[in-house]
Amino acid sequence: MTTETHDTRVHNGLEGIIAAETRLSMVDGARGELVIGGYRVEELASWSFERTVTLLWETAGFRGEVRTLPLADETLTLLRSAAAKRVAPMDALRMAAGTLIAEDDGTAATVLVGSFPTIVAAYWRLLHGRDPLPPRADLGIAANYLYMLSETEPHPELVRGLETYLNTVIDHGLNASTFTARVIASTGSDFVSAITGAIGALKGPLHGGAPGPALDMVFEIGDPARAEGVLRKKIQSGERLMGFGHRVYKVRDPRADVLAAAAERMFSRPGETGVDMHLYDLARAVEQTALRLLEEHKPGRHLQTNVEFYTALLLHGLGFEVPLFTPTFAIGRAAGWTAHCFEQRALGKLIRPQSVYVGAMP
Repeated sequence: MTTETHDTRVHNGLEGIIAAETRLSMVDGARGELVIGGYRVEELASWSFERTVTLLWETAGFRGEVRTLPLADETLTLLRSAAAKRVAPMDALRMAAGTLIAEDDGTAATVLVGSFPTIVAAYWRLLHGRDPLPPRADLGIAANYLYMLSETEPHPELVRGLETYLNTVIDHGLNASTFTARVIASTGSDFVSAITGAIGALKGPLHGGAPGPALDMVFEIGDPARAEGVLRKKIQSGERLMGFGHRVYKVRDPRADVLAAAAERMFSRPGETGVDMHLYDLARAVEQTALRLLEEHKPGRHLQTNVEFYTALLLHGLGFEVPLFTPTFAIGRAAGWTAHCFEQRALGKLIRPQSVYVGAMP
């Protein structure tokens, strides 16, 4: 919303304001295009997560090695205390991130990105009465995360599916959490503080998304034959169909296509991966029916499938429960956050917008 006050334009929420130049990612909502470090997101789908992290860091001017890291005793002690109080996983991640220590920006970036999978997996096991597992030196970040959650070496197709997901969410323009990280870094503060602040922004329901409800809708329908009746009733009652429509993308979210292909690949081998092919077929039927009904009832709105729909399907296929969805998102996005911090640090400019006073005068 834009208003006029004392001849000064006020852009509430900074809507439409260009606050930074970046080489890290470009989001074109009109064309449905996402470019990360010079590559379309579709091209990154087959990369390892480590390779995509390296791409972003080098684009931001930093060269460093990324690998899964074990946790210090003080971090594990905090996580044990949080688990005893049944703290939500995103709160536990925020708390644990603040315990990480690094003497410089480069070390901080490697410690943050390398520790997030270990933190989330350790806390999830503690919540369920199991001891945390240290990462294995022979596994990459995605494989280690799955191993540390389940204590089982994951099937390569499950690792491939998770890596595709992490690559699609690694960076997405100047969103709320990324902007938060850049604001904190612009003050000269350390990267651990900047990324801890970004976690707080991501935790908000208006930013972190709602992949869980998208999957709940699929489960509610249960049978492709019920899809039309259930969805039509939801639309006619004014209820939003979760997993469809996006604030930025006016056409189909390119990440949805990438994750749809990853889900199809993963779900097509149920005997090897242990996933439920019936669920994949149901989700595709629900998607097709929803798109047809949305065009029928809301023509011209261009309400297409967004990243949440196939995020829910993919993460559920990996065996993740809904409380793990947003922390897993943070594991991928932490690389983007740190890359933006490097970019902001090189700029050396304090982010300090102005406000217009509209209160009472003395």
